[in-house]
Amino acid sequence: MRALFFGLGFSAQSSARFMHESGQFVNTLGTVRTADKANSLADRYHRTLIFDGKMPGPAVGPALKSGMTHVIMSIAPDADGDPVLRQHRADLDAAADLQWLCYYSTIGVYGDFGGEWIDERAPLVPRNMRSDLRVLAERQWRDYAAARGVPLCILRLAGIYGPGRSTFDKLRQGTARRIVKPGQVFNRIHVADIGRVTGLAAANRLAGTFNLADDEPAPPQDVIAHAAGMIGMAVPPDLPFDTAEMTPMQRSFYRDNKRVSNGAIKQALGIELLYPDYRAGLAQIRDSER
Repeated sequence: MRALFFGLGFSAQSSARFMHESGQFVNTLGTVRTADKANSLADRYHRTLIFDGKMPGPAVGPALKSGMTHVIMSIAPDADGDPVLRQHRADLDAAADLQWLCYYSTIGVYGDFGGEWIDERAPLVPRNMRSDLRVLAERQWRDYAAARGVPLCILRLAGIYGPGRSTFDKLRQGTARRIVKPGQVFNRIHVADIGRVTGLAAANRLAGTFNLADDEPAPPQDVIAHAAGMIGMAVPPDLPFDTAEMTPMQRSFYRDNKRVSNGAIKQALGIELLYPDYRAGLAQIRDSER
């Protein structure tokens, strides 16, 4: 099996590593926007290609046609839709060995449910343009997969964290703020669980739409307090949501309040998560720093 990632970011790199180390994939490639980024990622796990989304990547078409079996999309849509389909649909059509497609979406497509538990059957009522575009991109990829006759797995990701991108880093940088909005919870997923789930779904050619969040949605201020205690730092003071200074984008995250169930993906793959809550995930990050 051979895999190509469109958008070799934090989550895709974790997935590429898992797939490479599983021994089931003989080749994993990925796209980045610039040559500098390509050089920084030229390691033993994957080869990088240039694709900025504005025009076709010169090496992407040949790569797709060179026996690529699995393609994973990790690039956000823009106002004109999905850039991969816009620039490389013909190349996907010509990929004779294509067996599986995966699209990384977001739980933001659901919108607000007042803190209630939801699963994949919940209606999509996004509350911002970013999530509106994700709903459109999901529909574009479903239409393409159906027309192409290839299974598609859509993974709706919760807030992603992991080594180098965690509450520990914000605490050390002095940017962690305990903004308190009564009843507010956020959903999270450790990047290693994204990598593992993507790799297992790819090996099984899993089709369908699945949430990927951990088992315990939690108030953001609780996560910060726990992380501070783990590394011996003072807990930042409470900041009431109504008076906290935030950018419009930061404030928009607090408009959605829901608890997202991960039961479907765990049942489909017959697994439990490596890091089922923020405490386990933060413990892994602390141990990796040591």
